[in-house]
Amino acid sequence: MYELNFVVDMVEEQIAKGHLRWLANFSEIHRDYKIGNTVFPIYASGSLREKGFFLSKIFSALVTPKYKINFLIYTSPTIDTKSFREMIISLKSKFGEDEWIFLGLVQNQPFDKTMKNTINDLVDKNIGVVAFSLASKENISSNNVLGKGLAKHLKLTEAKFEIFDLPNYMKSFIIILGLGILFLVAIALAGWPQAVQPLPLLIVTALSLVGAYRLYKSNYHTVLSLNSQGFTIQEGKTVREGKWSDFTDATMYVTPKREVYIKLYSEKETMELPISRAGMSRKDAYNTIKQLIRKK
Repeated sequence: MYELNFVVDMVEEQIAKGHLRWLANFSEIHRDYKIGNTVFPIYASGSLREKGFFLSKIFSALVTPKYKINFLIYTSPTIDTKSFREMIISLKSKFGEDEWIFLGLVQNQPFDKTMKNTINDLVDKNIGVVAFSLASKENISSNNVLGKGLAKHLKLTEAKFEIFDLPNYMKSFIIILGLGILFLVAIALAGWPQAVQPLPLLIVTALSLVGAYRLYKSNYHTVLSLNSQGFTIQEGKTVREGKWSDFTDATMYVTPKREVYIKLYSEKETMELPISRAGMSRKDAYNTIKQLIRKK
């Protein structure tokens, strides 16, 4: 059951972080939302309309359909064909004909052939379905536009965390700018004093802004991915992986620079997960990782 709860938490995190914005701009999230006889752990609602800059809003209002988008997650140890059909009927009764419905199903056991065919054969153009089995790792989707779109963007068992780390970007900018200024000084000493005039310095500064981003992405940008089995840490081009089953305990570790890590302990080694650099909540990350280690 804990694996199913983990999936629910990870999907909620994807919605809150905006990782499903290619499906819709979701503005509200409900937990344990009941429709008919079914309780959905997550129900999120939104629209296709943009909520960004003024011109984006105008373009969206003129071009984008006014569909309301409904996204739901349902989890269970096993889902049979009868309950799935009842679920679809309840959703069709709840939502209007001008609303789109995205439904994600997750179960512990493998899917039987009847259930696979029922999902694949769903032809309703306003409902897209994706189903995932934790046991077989099998992913099934309805053979329509909404189903294929949901299968492309929804990651049911993995959460990815990353933020733009301004201090490390500024470090990259200072490195690139310093090298650029040294280059101009060298040119000036070689006999072209105009190299240290305001215009060349301005050009070097502008180029440093671009070059600093590339240096930051290739050396400092941190991406932390978690799933029920383990984790992946990508720092620039360096990638490290680990499994929860290899560790026995976890603590919170604060560096002298006030960065927060989750330190994982095993008999052979320790590993540190850079949660603050990845934009994760300290409390939520610590509680989730402790439970993943205890479950091993």
